[in-house]
Amino acid sequence: MNYREWVRDELRGLSKSMGFRYTPLKEIERRISRLREAMETQGMDALLVVQKMDLYYLSGTTQDSTLFIPLEGRPLLLVRRELERAEIESPLEEVVALTSMRELPALIREHWGRLPHTLGLELDVLPVRDYTKYGDLFKGSRLMDASSLIRDVRRIKSPFEIELMRGAGDIGRKTFQRGKEILKDGMTEIEFGGHLETVAKGYGHEGLLRVRSLNYEAYTWHVLSGPSGGIVSQSDSPMGGLGLSPAFPVGASLRAMRAHEPILVDFGICYHGYQADETRMFSIGKMNKKFIDAYQACREIHDAVLEETRPGADCEAIFLNSLRLAKRLGYGDSYLGPPGLQTRFIGHGIGLELNEPPFLAQGHSYPLEEGMTFAVEPKIVFPGEGSVGIENTLVVTKDGYEILTPLEMDILEV
Repeated sequence: MNYREWVRDELRGLSKSMGFRYTPLKEIERRISRLREAMETQGMDALLVVQKMDLYYLSGTTQDSTLFIPLEGRPLLLVRRELERAEIESPLEEVVALTSMRELPALIREHWGRLPHTLGLELDVLPVRDYTKYGDLFKGSRLMDASSLIRDVRRIKSPFEIELMRGAGDIGRKTFQRGKEILKDGMTEIEFGGHLETVAKGYGHEGLLRVRSLNYEAYTWHVLSGPSGGIVSQSDSPMGGLGLSPAFPVGASLRAMRAHEPILVDFGICYHGYQADETRMFSIGKMNKKFIDAYQACREIHDAVLEETRPGADCEAIFLNSLRLAKRLGYGDSYLGPPGLQTRFIGHGIGLELNEPPFLAQGHSYPLEEGMTFAVEPKIVFPGEGSVGIENTLVVTKDGYEILTPLEMDILEV
């Protein structure tokens, strides 16, 4: 039996036995239907999907492919590698081999009967070189930016997606609970983080988090202890950590963790592509009172945000209310970062990527909607001393919210 025969006969059963969850056809059809409604309002004949998470969302596979979605007619998945796996993973009916980008116009014309007058592309992430190539291939088409349309469709999660995010949250719960058995006085931040990642992967964590951005990269976790927690770095977050070198100046370092200091663990879990982000505090023995009090303030701010979370609530207003509460509690200068370096958000959307809508942030005045998912993360930073915080991922429900990271929020003291 050659490889391709083996794939057809065996791989589907093997992958299912390993717990693979394939996206149902009806799920894909609903997503494409919503996208087409947006395309029609923009006068877009068709679009080409090339960004990996958009491709996964709209086809069910991340094999090396391009997805052609016409305003009317069947989508066409064009696969460079690996065709047999794409046919198994995607429920789409029209899946063909693509050996070169130069074949795209001919294959689309053969499939759809013509080339589009207006063609959408993901211009927020598409390299200029590739954009130029598409312009040469589709000389008679007007190229348009489809990235906001896709992101807008993705902002509302289906029950299928929320179930996978619950799975990620459950992995996080088990991982943090095991952390209490692992943490020891004198263990380095990076060592502790490595142990936690091993545990999480044993439960199905895929080991990476995706961000729709240029030059953003990080571990799926941060471990920041004592003074490390008061260090800001290149990432747009209240604290960044020291990292291991100038080449990777963020997150856990070789610093040894000590008793009574705050140990902040921010861990994002990825399960079948879907993410759940959460932060909990650890300590070896009891933390100093200053940090315990600040953590209780974070808890109060967190709970106040949840009280406001419901369909129709304004995202910017929730953020501004959290600023006022932090100030009343006496932490206005240290809330969300050191003075002058404070972030302008308390919540970020999450799903297939870390930076999806909605954003509970300054300048984002729009309503929450049922099915939106976001992580809320109030944090307080004391430069040179440490940081504390709490973070949970939740989904907006018809009447309020559901927390998808159901770990207790008490300090995890060992």
